[in-house]
Amino acid sequence: MSNVSMEWKVDGPAGADGQAKRDLVEIKNLVKYFPVRGGLLQRVVAWVQAVDNVSFSVREGETLGMVGESGCGKTTVGRTLLRLVPATSGQVLFDGQDVFRARARELKALRRNMQIIFQDPYSSLDPRMPVGESIAEGLLVHGMSSRKERFEIVINTLRKVGLQDYHARRYPHEFSGGQRQRIGIARALALRPKFIVCDEPVSALDVSIQAQVLNILKELQAEFGLTYLFIAHNLSVVEHISDRVAVMYLGKMVELSDRDELYRNPLHPYTQALLSAIPVPDPNLKRERIILKGDVPSPLRPPTGCRFHPRCPVALAHCSQQEPVFKEVSPGHFVACWRVE
Repeated sequence: MSNVSMEWKVDGPAGADGQAKRDLVEIKNLVKYFPVRGGLLQRVVAWVQAVDNVSFSVREGETLGMVGESGCGKTTVGRTLLRLVPATSGQVLFDGQDVFRARARELKALRRNMQIIFQDPYSSLDPRMPVGESIAEGLLVHGMSSRKERFEIVINTLRKVGLQDYHARRYPHEFSGGQRQRIGIARALALRPKFIVCDEPVSALDVSIQAQVLNILKELQAEFGLTYLFIAHNLSVVEHISDRVAVMYLGKMVELSDRDELYRNPLHPYTQALLSAIPVPDPNLKRERIILKGDVPSPLRPPTGCRFHPRCPVALAHCSQQEPVFKEVSPGHFVACWRVE
């Protein structure tokens, strides 16, 4: 079998040439509420405010890390902007094209350039289908009718993620968790995308395997100029792979900044608490932990004003009354906090 070269390169990764990169994905006032039904007629009795008025952009060739506690809306943002779940309101522009208004044919073309790597690779793979066919399925859907071409792309893609040719004939249950995640990466990569949502792709893996998968993602980004939205709750992982970092709390964006600036000078009390929990790899150094009181409020009835104020150690009187504006306080550093005011 001939070794087909995959010419998938776009412009180099962000910052490689010292030039500012354009916004590839723009999210404007994104809202996603899930209905809660009850009673005999299953009427809507409440709404889960999973994502509430979130705005940000992802630059071409960069990795934007998105962090926050479980249930803060990170995964919902990723799936909603890909239109895997319908948005309540808002707008998402991919390369200038409105994703939410795209018709069926336009959306199909968009999805070739917008892919996702799921958190649990096993549940996202068909157990009755060899992994080679799972990877090739997207190629068939998007009009690649030649079986030989599909097969060669599958083999080359498996090699790119560190797997062997014969793995294409095996079934998902025959692989380890790390190998399945590589297969998930290969399936997203096979369609030559520009943008990939990485939905906690290493959270279920051992630390040593996490490092391997992260290195694969970085190598592929450098080679093909990919753009990532990297969703995670492990701040050490996000620091390793991200160019910028966004912090979410209870459906709201509370801080967004360049990685180095955020880890060096966190402004929001919630970000400060998250960063204080990162272990220091030196037994002689101790970081002062910020212990947050109470539990995360329910997204069914979020607090008025700043949603973080019931747990905030430095809350002001009007934090419970007025919601802070998410705005730029220094070049490239955005935060929503009355204390910063």
